[in-house]
Amino acid sequence: MPDTYPIEQLRGFSAAVFRHFGVPDADALLAADVLAMSDLRGIDSHGVARLHAYHDMLALGRVNPRPNVRIVRETASTATVDGDNGLGLVVGPKANDVAIAKAIAAGSGWVAVRGSNHFGIAAYYPIIALEKGLIGWAMTNATKLVAPLWGAERMLGTNPIAVAFPGCEEPPVVIDLATSTAAFGKVEIAKRAGKPIPDGWAIDRDGIMTNDPAGLIDGGALLPLGGTREQGGHKGFALAAMVDLFCGVLSGANWGPFVPPFALRQEIPKRSVGAGVGHFFGAMRVDGFMDPDEFGRRVDEWVKTMRATKPAPGTPGVVVPGDPERLAEVERRVTGIPLSPAVVADLRDIAKKTGINFD
Repeated sequence: MPDTYPIEQLRGFSAAVFRHFGVPDADALLAADVLAMSDLRGIDSHGVARLHAYHDMLALGRVNPRPNVRIVRETASTATVDGDNGLGLVVGPKANDVAIAKAIAAGSGWVAVRGSNHFGIAAYYPIIALEKGLIGWAMTNATKLVAPLWGAERMLGTNPIAVAFPGCEEPPVVIDLATSTAAFGKVEIAKRAGKPIPDGWAIDRDGIMTNDPAGLIDGGALLPLGGTREQGGHKGFALAAMVDLFCGVLSGANWGPFVPPFALRQEIPKRSVGAGVGHFFGAMRVDGFMDPDEFGRRVDEWVKTMRATKPAPGTPGVVVPGDPERLAEVERRVTGIPLSPAVVADLRDIAKKTGINFD
C-alpha cells in the first residue's frame, strides 16, 4: 500500500516550490490549489505527480514565473487571452475568471487562450464556474501523443474536454474526459508500477498495438478515443480535432504536432505555428435558458433516473459523471493522498534541489 500524505502538506510544498522560482505568492497558491484538487479527486496523474515537470521547466527558464496575462481581443461575451508563457496553472484560472465575468454580465462568456502551458485537470475550471451557479466548460490542446485514426505517428494531444452542470439537491454532473483512449499520465503510472496497459490503448513506434507502456513512451502513440475505426476511433479523432481547432487555431496558439512539450523528455517540435499551448473556456448563465431552480430540479431528476438504471451483470451499476472523483475527495480529505514510492522520490528530489523541506 502506498503511503498517504495530508493534502495541506502537499499543497504547501507545491506552493513553496513555485515561490522558489519567483512565482508571486498569490499565483503560487493558485497553482498549488489546481494540483491539490487533482489529488483530492483521485486524478493522481495530474497532481503532485506532475510537480517535478513544473520544477524542471521553471528551473530551465522554459516557463515565465511572472507573466503579464492580458486580454488582447474581446467583445462583450468573448475574449482572447495571451498568457505570456506563464504557468498554465495560473494562466488557465485567470482566463477562466474572464469567461465567468463575461457570463455573469452578458449571459455567456467564451475565452480562447494562447501562450500558456499545461493547465492541470480540465475539471478544475468548470467546477469553479459551478461556484457561481454557472454551467462551465474547459478544453486544452497538448503535446502530440495521439495518432489520428489510421495514422502511425503522434499528431495530436490527449486534448481533454470538461463540462459541469449544477444540480439542486443532487451533486453536480462533472464531465472530464480525454479525447484519447487514456490520459498519458495513466500510462506513466502503469510504467512506474511495472504493469501492462489495456488492449487498444496504444501503438508502438512501428504502428503495432502494444500493451507495454515503454512501447508507447519510446516513440509510440496513444489511439484516439474508441481506438479502431470499428470501435469508434473516428469519433475520438473528430473530438480531438475540435478541441485543437478551438484551443490552438482559434486562439493563435500552436496546434497539432507543433504544440510544445510539457515534460523535458518529450520531443520539441521543429517549428512553431503560434504561441505556446492553447485553452478554451466557457461559462453560461442558466437563467438565460430557464429558471435556475427548475433547471437544478431537472438535473436532479436526470441524475436519479440514470442511477436507477438496471445494472449490467457483474457491474456496480451506472455511475454518474463526477461521482468517482467526488467520493474520492470525501475519503481523501480524511485519509490523505496516497503517493507511490516513485512520486515520493520525485518530491524528495525537488526538496533536495530547492532546499525546501518536504516533511
